[in-house]
Amino acid sequence: MSTIAPTTPTLKGGEFLIRSVDAREIFTPEDFTEEHRAIARTTDEFWNKEVVPNLEAIQHQDHEAAARVLKKSAELGLTAVVVPESYGGMEMDLISAMIVAEGLARDGSYAGWHGAHAGIGTLPLLLFGTEDQKQKYLPKLTSGEWIGAYALTEPHAGSDALAAKTRADLSEDGSHYVLNGSKMWITNAGKADLFTVFAKVNGEQFTAFLVERNVAGLTVGQEEKKMGIKGSSTCAVYFDNVRVPASNLLGETGRGHIIAFNILNLGRLKLGPFAVGGSKNVIQSCIKYAKERNAFGGPIARFGVIQYKLAEMMIRTFAAETMSYRVAGEVERHGDVLKGAEEFAIECSYVKVFASEVLDYVVDEGVQIHGGYGYHQDYMVERAYRDSRINRIFEGTNEINRLLATGMLLKRAMRGQLPLVAAVKQVQDELLSPSLSAGAPDLVANARKITLIALGVAFQRFREKLDEQQEVVAALTDCAMNTFAMESVALRCERLQSTPKAAFAADVRDVFLRDALNTVEDSARMVLSAASEGDALRTNMAVLRRFAKYDPVDSVTARRRLATRMLETGRYLF
Repeated sequence: MSTIAPTTPTLKGGEFLIRSVDAREIFTPEDFTEEHRAIARTTDEFWNKEVVPNLEAIQHQDHEAAARVLKKSAELGLTAVVVPESYGGMEMDLISAMIVAEGLARDGSYAGWHGAHAGIGTLPLLLFGTEDQKQKYLPKLTSGEWIGAYALTEPHAGSDALAAKTRADLSEDGSHYVLNGSKMWITNAGKADLFTVFAKVNGEQFTAFLVERNVAGLTVGQEEKKMGIKGSSTCAVYFDNVRVPASNLLGETGRGHIIAFNILNLGRLKLGPFAVGGSKNVIQSCIKYAKERNAFGGPIARFGVIQYKLAEMMIRTFAAETMSYRVAGEVERHGDVLKGAEEFAIECSYVKVFASEVLDYVVDEGVQIHGGYGYHQDYMVERAYRDSRINRIFEGTNEINRLLATGMLLKRAMRGQLPLVAAVKQVQDELLSPSLSAGAPDLVANARKITLIALGVAFQRFREKLDEQQEVVAALTDCAMNTFAMESVALRCERLQSTPKAAFAADVRDVFLRDALNTVEDSARMVLSAASEGDALRTNMAVLRRFAKYDPVDSVTARRRLATRMLETGRYLF
């Protein structure tokens, strides 16, 4: 059950570019209720008691061990956090599910099992199933008796899911559909009992079906030999005249894309806490190693370059964490998770891209801190490095998400859902104001203005063909995404001003906002250079430089303060 009142004022999707909000309007980890903290403790206890003793077996592809641990998780309700009690679930809110995801992200292999089952393996049925379908299958999934899987991707249809070739033909008597085709990269396929399968009815209408494993004609291929998350199950699934009862059609005929896209939105959002949890785990490991590893007469933790890495790992993780829970809060406040995820689909893509790239940064620096030992399989960070890489591919590649995010932003503007044109004009009018440079610069406001200028210039230059300029579109997303990250961090740090963490929050804010503004500036420069030339380009660059100005801070000392405290406490600070 939601702990956030749906009547709380919220922004609309993409509206962060149009207006700012009060710090009290966003949800942050500091808003966790006692119920949230309790589920976090339960998750932590489950991890230490059940997952840790079985990790080695899971990582060596002992699927029976993984299934046993997943069953234990189900007994605690961790696989059915948002499922109503009437189907055996805990009936908690989306924030709780995010907390569980973060807590189980300490190993990519088990996280793969759990996330695929509790998320994409269960949510399509929960959100789109009929009452009969839910009564038949949900109790089995929530109890862990059955394991769920999501069969969308095909050999020639990855991010372009609607290009699927698997087909479903209705029998003459209308009693069942016959499925033929194949799926690949299906997580949990090696042990799954129930697949949500997407196929085209009559080769045309993209539709979802609930398909049981034991049905004749369904075969599961060998385990794929992967770079990372080696302990998870990933197989191809083949359908050879598989008969599926007509009653197992999920949702509506020809409306499978509605299921797929909405589940993707939620999957992208939940990838945020998975990446944050993984990052925190690596950070803690690196702190411990840096204090214990001696070189040149003392622990390497005393070296400035190591302290820089530790602090930067935490700063970026803080930003990813803040974005993730802010967006989850907005979705939850909407009152309807499906509609909320659709409303904030742009921000869900930002969370997915930003958090997965933060995790990649953290694991890379984690290996570097460990030196040669980081390259050795005896150390957790080596596995984390390999496991991390898939997150930039999962749930739509980061490239696809970059293209989608700006595309969705412009569509909302053209449909009149977002007054983007008026906002661009307002910034352009401001350029003529004599008071433009008065006072200290507001970094978040200026990032917003830079993004709006870049959007305006790009759209004016390319119009309806903007989507053909993929490099420009991706750079526009980087402008907007980092603006959203900046505002999220600034607002959370404002909330922390009256707490014992105020000084550390100020250091995080001062460093992150300036670095992120640099990223916004660099991305905007690329856009403006591609969309203008001659005098217009020179004018645009002058405007960019004006808005990208900021008062410098001593980031070296700020990072040292953060790293020193991290080394004292042995953990992530927030």
